[in-house]
Amino acid sequence: MLLGGLKQLRFQLRTVESTLTRGSWLRSVCRSSSGLPFQEGEGKASSFSETRWKDTAETVIIGGGCIGVSLAYHLAKAGMKDVVLLEASELTAGSTWHAAGLTTYFHPGINLKKIHYYSIKLYEKLEEETGQVVGFHQPGSIRIATTPTRVDEFKYQMTRTRWHATEQYLIEPEKVQEMFPLLNMEKVLAGLYNPGDGHIDPYSLTMALAAGAWKYGALLKFPAPVTNLKPRSDGAWDVETSQGSIRANRIVNATGFWAREVGKMIGLEHPLIPVHHQYLVTATIPEVKALKRELAVLRDLEGSYYIRQERDGLLLGPYENQEKMKVQDSWVTNGVPPGFGKELFESDLDRIMENVEAAMDMVPVLRKADIINIVSGPITYSPDILPMVGPHQGVRNYWVAIGFGYGIIHAGGIGKYLSDWILGGEPPFDLIELDPNRYGKWTTTQYTEAKARESYGFNNIVGYPKEERFAGRPTKRISGLYNILNSKCSMGFHAGWEQPHWFYKPGHEPGYKPSFQRTNWFQPVGLEYQQVMQRVGVIDLSPFGKFKVRGKDSLKLLDHLFANVVPKVGFTNISHMLTPKGRVYAELTVCQQSPGEFLLITGSGSELHDLRWIEEEILKGGYDVEIENITDDLGVLGVAGPSARKVLQKLASADLSNDAFKFLQSKPLTVSNIPVTAIRISYTGELGWELYHRQEDSATLYGAIMEAGQEEGIDNFGTYAMNALRMEKAFRAWGSEMNCDTNPLEAGLDHFIKLNKPADFIGKQALKQMKEKGLKRRLVYLTLETDHVDPEGNESIWHDGKVVGNTTSGSYSYSTQKSLAFAYVPMELSKVGQRVEVELLGKNYPATIIQEPLVLTEPARARLQKKTGDSQV
Repeated sequence: MLLGGLKQLRFQLRTVESTLTRGSWLRSVCRSSSGLPFQEGEGKASSFSETRWKDTAETVIIGGGCIGVSLAYHLAKAGMKDVVLLEASELTAGSTWHAAGLTTYFHPGINLKKIHYYSIKLYEKLEEETGQVVGFHQPGSIRIATTPTRVDEFKYQMTRTRWHATEQYLIEPEKVQEMFPLLNMEKVLAGLYNPGDGHIDPYSLTMALAAGAWKYGALLKFPAPVTNLKPRSDGAWDVETSQGSIRANRIVNATGFWAREVGKMIGLEHPLIPVHHQYLVTATIPEVKALKRELAVLRDLEGSYYIRQERDGLLLGPYENQEKMKVQDSWVTNGVPPGFGKELFESDLDRIMENVEAAMDMVPVLRKADIINIVSGPITYSPDILPMVGPHQGVRNYWVAIGFGYGIIHAGGIGKYLSDWILGGEPPFDLIELDPNRYGKWTTTQYTEAKARESYGFNNIVGYPKEERFAGRPTKRISGLYNILNSKCSMGFHAGWEQPHWFYKPGHEPGYKPSFQRTNWFQPVGLEYQQVMQRVGVIDLSPFGKFKVRGKDSLKLLDHLFANVVPKVGFTNISHMLTPKGRVYAELTVCQQSPGEFLLITGSGSELHDLRWIEEEILKGGYDVEIENITDDLGVLGVAGPSARKVLQKLASADLSNDAFKFLQSKPLTVSNIPVTAIRISYTGELGWELYHRQEDSATLYGAIMEAGQEEGIDNFGTYAMNALRMEKAFRAWGSEMNCDTNPLEAGLDHFIKLNKPADFIGKQALKQMKEKGLKRRLVYLTLETDHVDPEGNESIWHDGKVVGNTTSGSYSYSTQKSLAFAYVPMELSKVGQRVEVELLGKNYPATIIQEPLVLTEPARARLQKKTGDSQV
């Protein structure tokens, strides 16, 4: 049946599908991608399953897909002696066996590039190491741009890639045609090319990893379905299976679309949902067979599909839009049908017709191609399309590696990442976007389904800076100001919360208008900046993560956790939790409210990430401490600007003068008869307070402050203006200037690191060694001469024609009318006055390292004014 006659195809395909057994699907669909017949007895799954049993294990991995087997391989290879993998039926059952097997160095994010890079490098040598054929083809891949906006996106991605090891090139249409000569070139403007990309046989890959795991001593047991999981008081687990019970020091859920069932065994609702993904396989196409080399994998982003060569034919995989795509929601409510493992769904060509027609326009030979197979199988999506990887908050020694929509390219790198973390005690590098703890109780089934639909349908949309996606919003996690502010501003999504990014102003276009250049929020944010610098502004900070810590060992615990000293009663400081290797795991505000009772405050995206780390340290150290997550209970209002004191003093029960209420002091008081904890601190760097109060009092408190500030010209401001203000003050941000890839010395956090304090805080010894050896790079502060575009972070830094570093964050300075950025550069290029270049949208802009900060903070200005007597400071 010709692909051009799809509408006549439905009955014939159903007939073909019904006659295909599991084995024939494996041979015709999965194993065929290697181009080699799979030899009987070579790499069969049964070769690695043993009759012996272990009663105890260091690590039990549940799930025998490519992710679980990769972890078993890496743990065993790294020397862990007791690694057991349990698979309910047979290896590759689930989503692995029917995957299209695409491999790419490309990822729009920064950290996952490392995962992709490691996977490909591993797959290149796996056959030699294990003796198992893996069917790895590396013809390269091309993303094609058919619109000017898409070309801008490619330029945007180029500057985010150059400082990585990944090879990536922006190529002209002529080069695109050379690598994919069957392409209709009428619309093609450019291509994004990754050498070394390609595809691999998922079954053979998993068998090779299994062979390696077995070789290094891991025990692979199947069929061995897990029937129950029982946590023990010592943190270990009793894992019950149909073959017996194993006591494990830790368990790892790597069960693909069964992950929800495994989670429910221990009371967790993992936010995952199976979606239907279809791809077509053609018979031999004469034009493909006549080619002298394999076609590059092609991704048409506007048409939303991929095409790769499959023997002498083509494999076409569409991503239909969210209205047409299908989720298997019955599995969420009723569970995966018993025995489902290597089955497929019935195909539905209507859903993908639009994408297929786009593909036939771009690759005309498809119109005359015969379809021999259509695969419609389940893959698992999390709400944001990214997997969930790492230890889970609230459950000791329970790890997950679930939610992989692209498990083949992730398998190698994730196996290595988790193995290093388990064995080393800390994440080997920053990968917080995969933290399973980014979700919480607010992540309902309805939200998960809405976001999974959106994420699938948006697979190939333009990836703008500051992107917002709106499905499933708002969640139940809204502050008391949401209904008041929603129509007045552009909201951003932060860990389930809605928070104002910027406020609409008369004469300026409202709404979300994404762009790679300055867009409709640029001037309104400038007005908000002036509001805070010249008058007084109010910002909703309710999404902050907030923990209450109390108990007789609380001071001892925090002294061990944080590199800074513990603040005195009634005071606050900025403190950092470091990893044993001296990297910055988290930044928190620490406030000692009364003797031994603390309020800890962190960013919205770090809430459960930080809580899990603290809880683990409490258990390891046996501290007599209680920690309570009060994030949803407390609202937070920030009031900042030169008139902040004047406005609040009208409502406050206490004296807010500088002598009575010093910088970084904290006090309980009432504002308009509403109880608050007031902390004199502001991320704007201006005079300001953060007011912590009961969530139900937010609207009343906000209304009172806005009413009291009418004479002072009070107004709202959002997080975009706050970012511009903090950048001018040279305030670092966790996740940008500091994270698990950086140490506090190179990040310029020396002021917050007390190496001479008596407590042996986590990471102290590692920092001492770093200080002795000296630094190789340093965070610097740049001004840029730009035009219509500003840095946002992760752009390449150039010097003498070479990439020498990367920006971490950026903004426009509304005071100097220049762009600002933080960047990491080698020590020899870190002096003030050094000239470098920053690449933005394909152009290198001159930049100069300057003395920080650009604008002094309000407390610094006050001290200098007092010292010099100069009122103009």
